[in-house]
Amino acid sequence: MDGFAAVDFGFAREVLQRGIAALYLVAFVSTLNQFRPLLGEHGLLPAPALLDWVSRRDTRKRMLNPTLFRRIRYTDRRLVALCWAGIVVSGLLVAGIPQLGPPWLPMIAFLLLWGGYMSVVSIGQTFYSFGWEMLLIECGLLAAFLGSREQPPPTVVIVLFWWLLFRLEFGAGMIKIRGGREWRDLTALTYHHETQPMPGPLSRQAHLLPRWFHKGEVLGNHFAQLVVPFFLFAPILSVWTDGPVPQIVGAVAAGIVIATQFWLVLTGNFAWLNWATIVIAFSAIGLPGAPVVERAQRDETPGAIDGIPLYWFVITCALGILYLVLSWPALRNLFARRQLMNASFNRWQIANAYGAFGTVTKQRVEIVVEGSADEEGFHWREYEFKGKPGDVRRTPRQFAPYHLRLDWLMWFLPLGRSLDDWFTAFLVRLLEADAPTLALLRVDPFDGERPRWVRAVTYRYRFATRAEHRADRVRWVRTGRRVILGPFGLR
Repeated sequence: MDGFAAVDFGFAREVLQRGIAALYLVAFVSTLNQFRPLLGEHGLLPAPALLDWVSRRDTRKRMLNPTLFRRIRYTDRRLVALCWAGIVVSGLLVAGIPQLGPPWLPMIAFLLLWGGYMSVVSIGQTFYSFGWEMLLIECGLLAAFLGSREQPPPTVVIVLFWWLLFRLEFGAGMIKIRGGREWRDLTALTYHHETQPMPGPLSRQAHLLPRWFHKGEVLGNHFAQLVVPFFLFAPILSVWTDGPVPQIVGAVAAGIVIATQFWLVLTGNFAWLNWATIVIAFSAIGLPGAPVVERAQRDETPGAIDGIPLYWFVITCALGILYLVLSWPALRNLFARRQLMNASFNRWQIANAYGAFGTVTKQRVEIVVEGSADEEGFHWREYEFKGKPGDVRRTPRQFAPYHLRLDWLMWFLPLGRSLDDWFTAFLVRLLEADAPTLALLRVDPFDGERPRWVRAVTYRYRFATRAEHRADRVRWVRTGRRVILGPFGLR
């Protein structure tokens, strides 16, 4: 680092800008494919109904985070237009085109992504209530101030990315230590590979590893989340200390975070949470040794501070001051006895609190939806979801960073006290053979025809042992069948 300019972090900026833009691209594609059947005009939880409810209650308007659809009436067509605009802008940023111009050009592009996606999340209700939604929003805001290739990255913005990564990792570590006993007695990952929301193709192999390995996983997780994050700030010392050691320490810390996140990518489907963490971790990887000529040119740039235009220096310093003020609740939350997980302390979702899986479920209960075309309801056939377990012979697929929102909420259903309203609406859509809803599924056993009845049953699922897999070619074993809802029809 060279004072106000993070001269050794040009590569880090490239990864941050292009990586975050790629995640926005995935998020907008996911929204384009899923928002309308889930939350559109005829969705399971219609967003227009939420907006109408809020507009009729002036005293409750602040309950809704900022969204364009407060000013512009929501329609599915406008939602589609917003998604396509987000896809185009994020694609340009991935290609690096706005970054070739002045710093305000990529700033405008990222602010468009930030505002557009926040408009979606604000009306997304339970289908957009995941921590990685606010993480992507915060990443987009910070990425807007990384500048362009005309000047080095501002130090203050790079440091804010370290602070984001610290909250993300250390917050998750503290949630686990304060959470279930399984994280303290090192048994959490004995269960978690099997009971996580959406296992991947290698989750079963990870689950079948020896118990001592799972304990080592937990210890490694605690080290990566509770110790390593403090060393991310080591490169700051390079401002006062000659030599590459501080930046090497920061790069090693980032490398440990990246390695642990890649293991999570290989063994699960956590949407873009792990990929976003990997991208953010590159902010701590500096490549020392900026050319002397480049430094001389920066020193001679008129109206600039360390090669950064004065107006851009003022803007990024203002961002730093804003974060300094807004980060106090998040800092206090990290050390609070009742730590909040995935919480925002302001309507703009800046300087949030993060965390995941403070407790780990030890048994996997799956809700399976069945339909029958018989008047008497004798023969039942199962609906298959794209990601969540169903057919015991099907190998789980890798979907992340793509987010299957319906499948994720199906995992949460057995953990609640009652079935949510959206699930009742979902069953009605199946009875109607609603085409957009059926498109969210992997298999419609009635090929677009209406069933006479639907019902919901539960099973206990566990991964098949190696012997069971050799004998029956199954990936899962399920037991304890129980009807929990239905059967019922449209009448």
